[in-house]
Amino acid sequence: MAVLLTTATMLSPSCTKPKGCTDPDAKNYDTSAGKDDGSCTYEGKVIFWYGESTSIALLNDRVNSLTYHIDGIIVGSTAASVYWLGSTGPECGQEGLVTHTKNLGSDKNKSYSFSVKSETGEEYWNGSISFSAKTCTTMELSWASKMNTEK
Repeated sequence: MAVLLTTATMLSPSCTKPKGCTDPDAKNYDTSAGKDDGSCTYEGKVIFWYGESTSIALLNDRVNSLTYHIDGIIVGSTAASVYWLGSTGPECGQEGLVTHTKNLGSDKNKSYSFSVKSETGEEYWNGSISFSAKTCTTMELSWASKMNTEK
């Protein structure tokens, strides 16, 4: 009987769940993982937007287009005449607006520098923006908060 029980145990498939990423906020979350192995990786998103009054001010300042940079890398551009009509910010991926996804590696939160420049290279906005795992951060660009770029 003992030999039969030992043989049956050796031939039966293991009930042990595999190791993997067990954090549901990670982009490589593994629902079948039983134990976290430290392999989780994260990403976050940001959407840049502005309203009609900022668009009008940009056009009055002879700006035709804006280029968006994160850590010095161009991540998108828009015409200055494209703006958001809602009183609250848009959702990520909204057509006509700049949405950027950033790989955060093993960090759930990470900050990066950003700048927004006109087609002539004049910087209108800059600062720091925080990305959080599985989250879309909205960054409103308002004329009142633009950099002092008086000539």
